[in-house]
Amino acid sequence: MSVVRGMLEPSDDREPMMSTQPDARPVPVDPPGVVRSPVFAQGMVLPAGPTLYVGGQNGIDADGTLLDGLGPQTEQAMRNLLAVLAEAGTDADHVAILRIFLTAGVDPTAAYEASAAVWGRRRTAVTVVAVPESRPGVLVEVEAVASVPPPAA
Repeated sequence: MSVVRGMLEPSDDREPMMSTQPDARPVPVDPPGVVRSPVFAQGMVLPAGPTLYVGGQNGIDADGTLLDGLGPQTEQAMRNLLAVLAEAGTDADHVAILRIFLTAGVDPTAAYEASAAVWGRRRTAVTVVAVPESRPGVLVEVEAVASVPPPAA
């Protein structure tokens, strides 16, 4: 797909989408010659407008308790992310990229399954990075960038 005057035009048989949709949803970009995953997009066009940058969310609940294990921490981090999105007037469908930081040495399988349980099967750009432990016991941290749609009229 190529960006042309605010529109995405398909360069193959993939569906065209407007890059300036009224609801400000990001548009996946999956160029020919690059694998198309059903789970993530290779890139996302984020329409102009208000943008939310969500700082690292981890597996700490509203009481300040760090949950035990990668699966529960990932689910909580995703719930925390959804709460920040909602507070800003947006939602998961408006997220352009997720950055997921996993403590080095953990098996990411539990994180993938746990994130899908909360996040669903939304296609967005995703980066997963193994990092040193940021705080004792913290196994995952998630950041996001999302568009904020205009208020309903």
